[in-house]
Amino acid sequence: MNYQTTVSLKEDDKVKSKKKEKKIYNQKPTPAFIGASWTALCIGMVSYCIGLWNANMELNEKGYYFTILLFGLFSVISVQKAVRDKLEDIQVTEMYYGISWFTSIAAIVLLIIGLWNADLELSEKGFYGMSFTLSLFSAIAVQKNTRDVAYIDKDLKTNED
Repeated sequence: MNYQTTVSLKEDDKVKSKKKEKKIYNQKPTPAFIGASWTALCIGMVSYCIGLWNANMELNEKGYYFTILLFGLFSVISVQKAVRDKLEDIQVTEMYYGISWFTSIAAIVLLIIGLWNADLELSEKGFYGMSFTLSLFSAIAVQKNTRDVAYIDKDLKTNED
């Protein structure tokens, strides 16, 4: 038997209403984290590009690796945007969400296949892999920070009016 008083029913309603409340994101990233993210992105991209510039490979190979970098950066930023949009209850089609994930994975796989078959020293392959990974990770962090700052600034401006 369930013997609930009106007081306990009201407490249950309070708990349920707290669970349904919209999440508030008001933790602005610190300037140090924003700076570190941008620095990591620049270091990763510049290192990768300097490595390509100095590499002893055909121009079409350099173009392939450069395109993979650009493709990967765009793809992970797109995934981060889609994930964040879903979190903020902004409509994202499942097709766009799926394509974003597919292209991110495709960029990584294409780099792996390219490096696997390349006539490069193992240390060079590792260098490209690590600078690529650093670039992708930091691009996600930069996009997240940019989105956080814009969201919080918009929220603060709305609350002031």
